[in-house]
Amino acid sequence: MTREEKKVILASSLGTVFEWYDFYLYGSLAGIIGAQFFSSYPPATRDIFALLAFAAGFLVRPFGALVFGRVGDIVGRKYTFLVTILIMGLSTFIVGILPNAAQIGIAAPIILIVLRLAQGLALGGEYGGAATYVAEHAPQGRRGFYTSWIQTTATLGLFLSLVVILAVRSFTGEAAFAEWGWRIPFLVSVLLLGISLWIRLQLSESPAFQRMKEEGKTSKAPLTEAFGQWRNAKIALIALLGLVAGQGVVWYTGQFYALFFLQSILKVDGYTANLLIAWALLLGTGFFVVFGWLSDKIGRKPIILAGCLIAALSFFPVFKQITTLANPALEKAIETVKVTVVADPAQCGSLFNPVGTRVFSAPCDLARDYLAKSSVRYATEAAPAGQPTVVRINGTEVPFAAGAPAVEFNKAAATALQAAGYPKAGDAQVVKMANPFDIFRPQVAGVIGLLFVLVLFVTMVYGPIAAALVELFPTRIRYTSMSLPYHIGNGWFGGLLPATAFAMVAQTGDIYYGLWYPIVIALMTFVLGLLLVPETKDRDIFDDRDTATH
Repeated sequence: MTREEKKVILASSLGTVFEWYDFYLYGSLAGIIGAQFFSSYPPATRDIFALLAFAAGFLVRPFGALVFGRVGDIVGRKYTFLVTILIMGLSTFIVGILPNAAQIGIAAPIILIVLRLAQGLALGGEYGGAATYVAEHAPQGRRGFYTSWIQTTATLGLFLSLVVILAVRSFTGEAAFAEWGWRIPFLVSVLLLGISLWIRLQLSESPAFQRMKEEGKTSKAPLTEAFGQWRNAKIALIALLGLVAGQGVVWYTGQFYALFFLQSILKVDGYTANLLIAWALLLGTGFFVVFGWLSDKIGRKPIILAGCLIAALSFFPVFKQITTLANPALEKAIETVKVTVVADPAQCGSLFNPVGTRVFSAPCDLARDYLAKSSVRYATEAAPAGQPTVVRINGTEVPFAAGAPAVEFNKAAATALQAAGYPKAGDAQVVKMANPFDIFRPQVAGVIGLLFVLVLFVTMVYGPIAAALVELFPTRIRYTSMSLPYHIGNGWFGGLLPATAFAMVAQTGDIYYGLWYPIVIALMTFVLGLLLVPETKDRDIFDDRDTATH
């Protein structure tokens, strides 16, 4: 690898690390941000709004891919991802100095949401530019290895955001952090922005794009050419369903849903859960490069599809084993305590609530919602029409009469559940880390080991994906064509996974039921990828013929 190639990879990777750092800060601090910017609403409502603002960043990513992909295919790779990192960095810095709702009222949440949309748009343009830029600098036969460094950036960005948040929290204390210390990680991003811009400004344009521009072969209408012509649109659709959708759900299950599962379902405290994930990421990140390198030898397709298949077959046993180690009392209660919601079926609606905006009012729905959030496994049983809702817990009946306050039922149900064997909040058996290096006790080491297995699946599907996408499309529409399926697969299939999976858990009363979402998508990708996706590792990406012809 030459000095210039190392600089290309460093500049592209470092900038993308910082962009992911900026993006993840909001997700990690959503609860605090909700209290700052949506303070005029009740706590449950402000949390919903905070999560919706976070989701908005995912939802607009494909639109960012279209906007900046078009610019990248017309103007150039280098200048486009200079613009994207500038938008991302400034949006994040402004969040750090933005007055809260108590100071400027309704303007605060409106500005916050606008900044989140700007972040999502910028991220939609950043990845495709960085991956395309590195791939077009890489020598033939080494694109998987070169682009795999880009693939480490999302994990490193998440890791960096967790480390900075933990450090600031420890320095300021929890009360000060919630009041003003949360702003520091956002403000630090301006330093990262300055370093990224300085490095990227020293780079030259990608040789493939430069040659095409000199020959006058750049696309005049990349969006129309990429998605308005079936021969190219078909490849984008195959890339989405046969590669990226499965990669997206495996990635978000292994990193984000695992964190959610630890905190919201297994009731592991936030400090410990974040440290457990951080250690798994630290141990696993190098495998992005390993699998990228391996894909240059044996192909992109077998590694990505094998990762989807192995993950789909392993999710249930791995997550059940995480429960066994992280909260053994909960596992025992799930197996031994029988909980049944007996209610008139006409009074029981759907609990499917992936964006968290629904407010339940019927006793049956309120009871099931409480049980799901308490990680209780339950079944439902039809009662005669008009009969009040009753929850049976190992024979003990806890009624929930129409019009009764939910808080009374919750208190009575909690008492009955604990008497039957469900653990109290803060149970001593739940995994807990005293400090960042408290990793050698069997319980902690075992959970980290299982999380590392999930991260390993992530590295299999994600390490080779950039090279595979770059190689599927011709140079003149490459930035546009690869960015859209990537961000639909990751931003929509993956980004909405934690909320959708928990909605499935709430609806069924089974803490593992949400895993069916990534399993089905990953298996779909395995089958479609096996049948439809071509192997691309030996393609000459400087040959600008249509992909359908070679």
